[in-house]
Amino acid sequence: MATDPLLIYALVLVVGFAAGTVSGIVGTGATIILLPVLVLVFGPREAVPIMAVVALMSNFAKITSWWREIDWRACSAYALGGVPAAALGARTLLVLPEQAVDVALGLFFLAMVPGRRWLAARNITLGYGGMAAAGAVIGFLTGIVVSTGPLSVPAFAAHGLVKGAFIATEAAGSLALYISKAVTFRELGALPFDIMVKGLISGSSVMAGTYTARLIVERLSVTTFQYLLDGVMLISGLVLLYAAVR
Repeated sequence: MATDPLLIYALVLVVGFAAGTVSGIVGTGATIILLPVLVLVFGPREAVPIMAVVALMSNFAKITSWWREIDWRACSAYALGGVPAAALGARTLLVLPEQAVDVALGLFFLAMVPGRRWLAARNITLGYGGMAAAGAVIGFLTGIVVSTGPLSVPAFAAHGLVKGAFIATEAAGSLALYISKAVTFRELGALPFDIMVKGLISGSSVMAGTYTARLIVERLSVTTFQYLLDGVMLISGLVLLYAAVR
């Protein structure tokens, strides 16, 4: 990996823009695509809090793109269970060895390729109680594995949301979880000023890609969405496992 700061940030910005575009189209993927690059250039200990800042910016962009279509009740139910669970997960993450973080991230993403299809095949419908329970489970995992978009996507889809309403409501619910996680990192000293700056730089390109994605989101077919989501999870999982064993 190049050590020139300009080349490093150029790589992060390019990948961040691509990640933001994918995330803006399918509702998830920014963290999955960008995280392996952040791990490789900054290390897993810095990459996790940096990605927490990026996730805040990415979800804010999706919310503002589809503001009028948010289902606030579903978002509130999800956040009710997810906010305290995300804080607990973030505290758990900070006591884990760095290599364990890499392995956990890689295995998680690979497992979600068949896992997402298993959930979708059963067409489970979630009410508000189910959304709160899903928020609690996904919130804790979000604190540990950085992003659980592959899980939150079927959760919000199972509530009956589609397209803009789905993208914005999932983003609003996730934003609440990431705020909880970022506050926890800050309180525990894992989000110093330099990490915040790296997160803001990385997040700016993700936001740009997210706003660009709105131009094409209505044209995306369900089949393309499924293949794209599986592809980014598969590639990112393999890259993270490579980072753990190299």
